Amino acid sequence: MGAASALFIAVFLACAVEAVEATTIVLAAGTARDWRSAGLGTGAALAVLAVLVAGLGPAVSQIPLRGLRVVVGALLLIFGLQWIRKAILRASGLKALHDEDVLYARHLAAATGQQARRTGIVPDWYGFTLSFKGVLLEGLEVVFIVLTFGSNDHNVGLAAIGAGCAVAVVAAAGLAVRAPLARVPENTMKFVVGIMLTGFGVFWGAEGAGVHWPGSDGALLGIIPAVALYCLALVVMLRRSGAAHAAGAGSAGTRSPVGQGVR
Repeated sequence: MGAASALFIAVFLACAVEAVEATTIVLAAGTARDWRSAGLGTGAALAVLAVLVAGLGPAVSQIPLRGLRVVVGALLLIFGLQWIRKAILRASGLKALHDEDVLYARHLAAATGQQARRTGIVPDWYGFTLSFKGVLLEGLEVVFIVLTFGSNDHNVGLAAIGAGCAVAVVAAAGLAVRAPLARVPENTMKFVVGIMLTGFGVFWGAEGAGVHWPGSDGALLGIIPAVALYCLALVVMLRRSGAAHAAGAGSAGTRSPVGQGVR
C-alpha cells in the first residue's frame, strides 16, 4: 500500500465516521420535522463549509512544510489518541458502545417536541437549524481532516476526493433507508481511524522535528501495524483485568455469608 492509498483510506474512513453522525441528525430532523427544511439546512451548512475550504486552503499551503508537519502531527496525535482511548474502552467492555439508534431516537424525540415556525423560505426553522448545526459541526471535522492530511502530503485534491466519496456513500445509504445507519460498524471504524490518525501523527510529527524515517513514506507500513498491535494488546489486557475483577467480586460475595456465619 503506497502513501497515496494510505492517505485516501485514512481520509475516507475518518470522514465516513463524521458523515454517519451528520446523516443521523439530518434524518431525525427530516423525519420529525420537515424534509425541505432539513435539506435547506444541510445545503446552507455545505455552502459555509465550501467558503471555509476556499479561504483556508491557500492559507494552509503558505505555512512552511516542516512547521506544518509538527503542528499537524501533534493535532492528529490528539485526535487519534482520543479516538483510540474510547475505542479501547468500548472494545474491552469498560465503556458502552456508540449506538446510532439511541442517537437517532434522542434527536427525534427532541425535534418532535418543538413547535413549527416558518421563517422566510424555510417552512420549519427548528428543522433547518438542527440540520445546519449537525452538518456544520461534523463538516468542520471533515474540513480539518482534508486540509491537514492533504496539505501535509501535498495532495489536497486526493484528500478531498476521499472525503467526497465517504460523504456520498454515507449520504446515499442514509437516503436509501431513511433510518439511522446503525448497521455501519462505527465503533470498529473509529478504532481503525484512531490507529491511522495516531500512526500518521507519529510519522509527520517526528518528520517535522527532523527525524528521517527509513524507507521514507514506507515507514508508515511499520508504524501503523505497530500502533494497532499495541492497542489490541491493551484491549486484551483490560478484558482480562475486568474479568479477573468481576471474578474476585463474585468470590467475595459468595464467601461473605460464610464469614458472617463463622463469626
